[in-house]
Amino acid sequence: MKNVHLHCLWQIGAELGEGPVWHQGTSSVYFVDIKGRKIHRYSTVTGEKHSWPVDGQPGFIVPTTDEHFICGIQDALYRFNPADGACQRMVEVKPRRQGNRINDGFVDPTGLLWFGTMDDSEALPTGSLYRVDTKGQPWRCDSGYIITNGPAMSPDRGTLYHADTVKRIVYAFDVGDGGMLLRRRVFTRLSERGYPDGMAVDVEGNLWIAVFGGARIERRSPNGALVDVVRFPCDNITKLAFGGNDFRTVYVTTARKGLSPAQREQQPLAGGLFSFQAPVGGLPQTECKAWT
Repeated sequence: MKNVHLHCLWQIGAELGEGPVWHQGTSSVYFVDIKGRKIHRYSTVTGEKHSWPVDGQPGFIVPTTDEHFICGIQDALYRFNPADGACQRMVEVKPRRQGNRINDGFVDPTGLLWFGTMDDSEALPTGSLYRVDTKGQPWRCDSGYIITNGPAMSPDRGTLYHADTVKRIVYAFDVGDGGMLLRRRVFTRLSERGYPDGMAVDVEGNLWIAVFGGARIERRSPNGALVDVVRFPCDNITKLAFGGNDFRTVYVTTARKGLSPAQREQQPLAGGLFSFQAPVGGLPQTECKAWT
């Protein structure tokens, strides 16, 4: 993508920065450091930075309709209160094995939460994709993943995208009644170096894919064709979120995980929170419906 000016907003050096979300009410970006076991908030108005330690590895954080957040930490879903940093355990996610943990997640336009689990050793295909119903009950929708990543949904709500990171494949599913997934197919296979990580969709239906180990974000059309590329000064790009008043500001998390000491020295911005302006806006961040 030509004329893109990257800004490192917070040179935080996250070991595994992930899951940025735009919080309209406070004009802030929330994100997690999975291996650093922290939740972070960056104010785009004041530049204020705040961090909260958590007991376990946080895979994602999303806002809720009752002015709190849901955070997937290790093997359960928690209610997080930024006022005091308290985490209340709400729903246990029964893993297929002891070594699993919760990874990436997002809230679809109807207010339903989707997330994945994965083998923390990144070796066994014990991860699954889940949808959480309006009562807070997780339902397994697909399985057989080593690393799950990047649930995202098309603007018409008819297609869900999900990454099989180790296989370097992004799948597309048809979304049926009640969030049932049908007709899984390959949306794209990465041809350049790197692995598909977190994703987001713009108002034109293009899928933006963060590429871990590939120093880039790919923008692909609804038919999977590569439209554009945004290059970064560090290898591990983990996820992006659209925000700002017009949802054209893209916020991007990165990671130092997997970099050698020499690479860490060569990539001083690795693990930082970045931003840039997109040519089109993204979909607004939906709040997760409070569970009844």
